[in-house]
Formats: sequence, C-alpha cells, structure tokens
Amino acid sequence: MENINIKIENTTNNTIIKFVSDTLIVNRGSYEYNNIDEAKGAPFIQQLFYLPFVKKVFVGANFIAIQRFDIVEWEDVQEEVRSQIEAHINTGKKVIEENKDTKKEAIEVYAEVTPNPSVMKFGTNKALTQSDIEFKNIEEASLYSPLAKALFNFPFVKEIFISENYISITKYDVVEWNEVYQEVRTFVRTYLQDNKVILSEIPQKKAQEENQIQVENLDETSTKIVEILEEHIKPAVASDGGNIAFKSYNPENKQVNVILQGACSGCPSSTITLKNGIEVLLKEMLPNQINEVIAING
Repeated sequence: MENINIKIENTTNNTIIKFVSDTLIVNRGSYEYNNIDEAKGAPFIQQLFYLPFVKKVFVGANFIAIQRFDIVEWEDVQEEVRSQIEAHINTGKKVIEENKDTKKEAIEVYAEVTPNPSVMKFGTNKALTQSDIEFKNIEEASLYSPLAKALFNFPFVKEIFISENYISITKYDVVEWNEVYQEVRTFVRTYLQDNKVILSEIPQKKAQEENQIQVENLDETSTKIVEILEEHIKPAVASDGGNIAFKSYNPENKQVNVILQGACSGCPSSTITLKNGIEVLLKEMLPNQINEVIAING
C-alpha cells in the first residue's frame, strides 16, 4: 500500500489549520462537526475531539481542518495532530462512514456576475477542491470531475473553473446569463446537497501542469512574485470568479508570465487590470526587478 502523506497548511484564521492529504479522504462532499456528539458515526473525528484544544472539525475532499480553543498555540501541537491523522489514514480505515446518517453542512449556492460578461461565478459554503483546476471540454472533465462533466451537459457551457469554494462557468454566446443562471444555480445546489462526487481523483498532475509551481525550485525573485500574487492579487481576482497563477520569470528581460483562469481568461478588462494593477504592484514591491507582466489565458 502506498504511503499517504499529510502536510500542514495555514489559513487566514489563525485558530484554524488544515491537514491536507495527497489523496482523497472523503468522496462525497464536506462535513462540519461542532462537538463530539455531532461526530457520532465518525469514530476518528470523535477521537480528535478528545484532544482538549479541539473546538470544531471540518472534513473536505482531501483535508481535515481543525479549529482550536485559545488554550494552546498551533505550533505547540500541530505536529502531534498531523502524525495522528497520517497514522490513521495509512491504516486504510475511513475517516468518515459516508451514509445518509452522517451529519452534513447545509448547502448554499449563490450566483454572482463577474467583470467578464461570458462568465458567471457560483459561490458556495461547501469546500470543493484544494487545487484550482480548469476544464476546457467534457473530455477533460471526464478524467477528474463528475461535477464538471455534468455541467458540460448544459449546451451553453464552454469552460469550467473550480476553485476552493466557487465554480466559474464560461458560456457560449447562444444565451444570456439572465436566461439560464437560475437553472445552473439550482443544479449545482442539488448536486452538492445530494453529496455526489465533485472530484473522482485529486488532479495533481493536471494542476501542476497548469498553475501549481513548486516554490522550492524557484529563484529568489520568482519566489517573491509568487508570494505577492498569493497575498495581494489572488483574493481580489477570486472575488470576481477568476484566478491568476505564476508561470515564469525571465531575469534577463525581467518579464513575468502569469496564467489567467476562470472569469479572468478572455475578460475585456483583464488587460487593464494586468497593466494598471498587477504590473504596477509588482514594480512597486520589487523595484528594478520587473519590466513587464504578460498574461496567458488559461
């Protein structure tokens, strides 16, 4: 049996950290537990609640996120928890017995317009994926995502971008979004409420090919560019249903290449945002190291 590794990821909330697996933990959606009684039917989650600092547990496709009480700092206990989770998963036992009695969070899906008139963003309170991934056609979707494959059955769907808690859908010009968005919103909400599979496997290879750069292999300037994009740029473009990912940096001509996905891809305003926003910010934060930022549509 292949050894499964668990890594620690911080979140924007310093009381919550994620323990992320390199394989699927659950197949059907995400779960939230506020106390040990709610975890009835999930013995391992109950075991985590025996740790006196555990306040709340969230389980997603390939992660367990834990919120702590303020009696400890994560740096003092996170390695112990990571080892416990890793050891359990490597026994082959399930984290959650997924059945109709398992507690699931209430699902909400909302539709938002984006700066790109061809793209609608469908946000949700459900964790969908840990690796941003874009599908250009139903053949790609069939390899990784039953949800994306199902969405491609709508004849007006051109491309799909799935991020942590939203889906951006690009349509063909045969319809207007005000004619069809409600139908799509209802479909996505029903799909998630039925706990159907979002990803059939973690699309690590595809994600790495498209936009996941290994930071440890980058030079100093490239590493700083990635940090700036992650901290200052990504949250803003994600709110509009898009994504930006670092592609490469050429130290000779000081050119940065980035990938635009979701609502950013092909957006009429993306060039203005790129030049007046991203390029200016990088030049200010990395003086004399950036000449130009070039966008590649995902």
